Amino acid sequence: MTYLLALDQGTSSSRSIVFDERGRVVALAQQELPQMYPQPGWVEHDPMQIWRGQLATAQEAIAKAGLQASDIRALGITNQRETTLVWNRKTGRPIHHAIVWQDRRGEPLCVALREKGLAPLIQSRTGLLIDSYFSATKIRWLLDRVPGAREQAQRGELAFGTVDSWLLWQLTGGRLHATDVSNASRTMLFDIRRNEWDAELLALLDVPESMLPAVMPSSAQYGSTEPALFGAPITIGGVAGDQQSALFGQACFTAGMAKNTYGTGCFMLMHTGERFQNSVNGLLTTSAAQTGTRTEFAIEGSVFVGGAVVQWLRDGLHAIKSSAEVQGLAESVPDSGGVMVVPAFTGLGAPYWKPDARGTITGLTRGTTVAHVARAALESIAYQSAALLLAMSRDAAAAGGAPVSELRVDGGACVNDLLMQFQADLLGIPVVRPAVTETTALGAAYLAGLACGVYRNCDELSGLWQAQRRFLPTLERSRAGELMAQWEHAVRQATAA
Repeated sequence: MTYLLALDQGTSSSRSIVFDERGRVVALAQQELPQMYPQPGWVEHDPMQIWRGQLATAQEAIAKAGLQASDIRALGITNQRETTLVWNRKTGRPIHHAIVWQDRRGEPLCVALREKGLAPLIQSRTGLLIDSYFSATKIRWLLDRVPGAREQAQRGELAFGTVDSWLLWQLTGGRLHATDVSNASRTMLFDIRRNEWDAELLALLDVPESMLPAVMPSSAQYGSTEPALFGAPITIGGVAGDQQSALFGQACFTAGMAKNTYGTGCFMLMHTGERFQNSVNGLLTTSAAQTGTRTEFAIEGSVFVGGAVVQWLRDGLHAIKSSAEVQGLAESVPDSGGVMVVPAFTGLGAPYWKPDARGTITGLTRGTTVAHVARAALESIAYQSAALLLAMSRDAAAAGGAPVSELRVDGGACVNDLLMQFQADLLGIPVVRPAVTETTALGAAYLAGLACGVYRNCDELSGLWQAQRRFLPTLERSRAGELMAQWEHAVRQATAA
């Protein structure tokens, strides 16, 4: 049996999973990763804590599997995207805490860029909207605010990286400063059509090119780990940002295939093949995981509050004692009784982009119970995801692409059968839950396996993907349309001045 190791470094935890060559989980280890909030809107991680936790889980997963490093054919990395680290090339020490993707300190610079009319240029090169979500303004903040940083950068002494680059540096003992195209595409500094750093954008953001990592395909021979870390070197063969990795792990390799990850938020990606197109419906264009030099793209949309609405029912309303109770409470009523919950606790993401929106509950009557509110809260996840897919479908149609024929799902909330069935009913297409739901880590393992010859091609990987359950739509399309119209009405109320 051949084994692959995936390092899955996320916002709230570091995880490592050993897979066999059929994509089945052999062993898993996980450690929580604390976040720091120095002031409102700021979010940070300790870079050394990221590294130590990720290394410890990798060592633990190998031990749990009863394996030695020599039994691991290759290692793949998947990571929280946009989180920004800068470190000294000679000492390997970070100059500051990692600035996490959620951090908003770069917004003043984003306002300035928008006011200069640079949004069309930046979107045409990067596929992204101007936002402090991405790495560019985080790098600029570090260069401007950390004493001596800009001078060190101009002397070529500093290295920038997203979390994958930081892990690659540490795993190889500082020999490798690299990233993959999917992570590079989230920096707002990378021309995703030419697959290279953009000199004009670097000049606009005042970021020295000497800081940047080399950009490689997502599936490639990156190098090998330091022998002392695991007892023997392990080949590093795959790197991808978490959402692109999940798209790959779901075997969405061709245009028109889509996946939705139901986590704290929801991230939906639709593969668009080799076709670059800027969304006109409030979505982002991003590089998909690439197995060679051929450019591949995806349209992406994000829901800010997905599974987090269940946490609100538990911790805010105290309607349930544990998240697992939500399905039973929601199923105790036949429907939401006309109640709509718009969980705009931190504004609304794609396709609305309404940062000032606030959460609302509409449709309340004297007969409304906590069960109706719970059902409406759960259904809000599906409504928001349906709005994303409808926006993607409009973008695809405008470009002459094929409509999405099914939605592949993963993430913690995809185990909720009520939610998945309602999602299928709203969309009018099958919603398919895979046998292996650890698709983010699995994508990294598959990318590494491809680079090292475990798999011949993506067709072989498609053959490994298996459905655990298919949720088929049962709702009349006219009724689904009425429900979506009610949802959009509730959204307008949440965004009214």
